[in-house]
Amino acid sequence: MRATPAAGNLRILMAAAALAMAAATGPALATAEALDGAAIQKTVGGKRIYLATPFGGEFPLNYRPGGVVDGDGEALGLGKMMAPKDKGRWWIDGPRLCQQWQTWYDGKAHCFTLTRTGDKSLRWVRDDGLSGTARIE
Repeated sequence: MRATPAAGNLRILMAAAALAMAAATGPALATAEALDGAAIQKTVGGKRIYLATPFGGEFPLNYRPGGVVDGDGEALGLGKMMAPKDKGRWWIDGPRLCQQWQTWYDGKAHCFTLTRTGDKSLRWVRDDGLSGTARIE
């Protein structure tokens, strides 16, 4: 069966999308690396981490030196669902990154395990099982 021009264009588009996704995640590591406390400190301390959202955007969190974290979801339109900005604190507890916001999550602390999946990418799993990906700036 002969491929139609439309089918050929679709294959090219799918291949280009796959290459773009691979390039966006940065160089891949040979294997994923679970981070310990020291590695978490080095990876997030003083950095901006962008959490990937289910609706396609990124949510920036600033892990400032001294244990202060702040987030701003205004660009994602979070003001309709919750306070768009918040501040809190972050700390390392063994092999976990923990954070507690002033208003988000009703001020409840949550801890996360982090796995480096690329030079500038992470996978996180929260203590309640919620998980996702993030980009390191």
